[in-house]
Amino acid sequence: MSKDSKTYKDFGKKVYIRTFGCQMNKLDSELSIGSLVREGYTFVEDEKAADIILLNTCSVRNKAEHKVYSQLGSLRNQKEKNPDLILGVLGCMAQNEGEKIFRRMPHVNLICGTREFSRLPTLLEEINGSNKQILAINEDEMVSFDRLVTQRPNRFKAFVSIMRGCDNYCSYCIVPYVRGREFSRPVGDIINEVKSLTDDGCKEITLLGQNVNSYGKGLNGNITLANLLKKLNSIEGIERIRFVTSHPRDMIKDILEAISELPKVCENLHMPAQSGSDRILEKMRRQYTSTHYRELVEMAKSLVPDITIASDFIVGFPGETEDDFEDTVSLMRDVRYQNCFIFKYSPRTGTAATELKDDVPEETKRRRNQILLDLQSDISAEDNKEMIGKSVEVLVEGTSKTDESKLTGRTRQNQIVVFSLPEGRSQEGWPSSLQGKLVNINIVDSTDLTLFGIIN
Repeated sequence: MSKDSKTYKDFGKKVYIRTFGCQMNKLDSELSIGSLVREGYTFVEDEKAADIILLNTCSVRNKAEHKVYSQLGSLRNQKEKNPDLILGVLGCMAQNEGEKIFRRMPHVNLICGTREFSRLPTLLEEINGSNKQILAINEDEMVSFDRLVTQRPNRFKAFVSIMRGCDNYCSYCIVPYVRGREFSRPVGDIINEVKSLTDDGCKEITLLGQNVNSYGKGLNGNITLANLLKKLNSIEGIERIRFVTSHPRDMIKDILEAISELPKVCENLHMPAQSGSDRILEKMRRQYTSTHYRELVEMAKSLVPDITIASDFIVGFPGETEDDFEDTVSLMRDVRYQNCFIFKYSPRTGTAATELKDDVPEETKRRRNQILLDLQSDISAEDNKEMIGKSVEVLVEGTSKTDESKLTGRTRQNQIVVFSLPEGRSQEGWPSSLQGKLVNINIVDSTDLTLFGIIN
């Protein structure tokens, strides 16, 4: 502690935070920022201007952890020049690696796990002026969902956590070990948070959980994701509701009917298949077959004809043959996903799959990965081209990153749209006046990733 006993918040210490990984990590960063802003901390976009640097990390793949270690290594000189600089590692990698991070990167001050975010102000105060190291990875800590609703990147959109943890223990996945078992938030807490967000101008919410389909587990009464969607659909001010991620094992007709019947629930479903091969799905412990997955897709498209479906795939899982891989290619061709996240398998220490021989050569993994990427690009380009000449509803998010004279947003089906005014129409003041609004856009061009249009 400094000689005059003032704390970091008294000095308005500057914090830089970088987030790696999934939407849950992004929300955890928002929760962390909110707790620190309440205590007087300020945030900067340049790590060199910061008094505190926090890396909120992902541990799903080795590559993600390598990125964090690389950044921590690059920060060593900055720490040597400024010994009072506090370096912290948060999130899944902190929970997974624990003290290993201190041994490998002794200039790090704080390791804060997935259940300790709400304690950040206290932990930073304890480090203040002492340069001590603190390990905070208690798995029994109660997770706080309290947030400062004004602290989010886009005023018109927000992530809302409805549950944490995962009980599926897929053989390749580290998530259950770093985020713990599943538990659901009470319905009332979620409703109150969404109402607070709408009061702050939010128009679209995305409900988050490692497996949102099993929402209600641990709560009293017949509480399901479909029930929750019905309650949220009635909240005035919210225009759109999305949810991720959906495990196929727990996908039921009630959820698909909610998408079909509730006007605010968007026609977009993220339902990772991971593989099209039953043999590989069994090794992955996914607890469904490719036939069952195809039946779910057929049901979804029957109940919601204009639905778009996204997926995740892992190539090169131990024992994956060319025939197994062709089953995955066939599934992708048949479903015609809107987009897919495609990964090469890499072993994660502590998961069941590490007991399997990682026997698919790296060159084969790269080739299969590229085949799926190319196939998805072709499907997306073909489907987007069919949108030309149609009118779509877009929630305007802001100006385009590549052209500030144009605006961007997404359709209900989660397609990215970049659009402009018709020729001859005054441009004065139009970007700010449309942000957060629902507008109709005529599509005039497309790529595999983006639709281009002109506002009606």
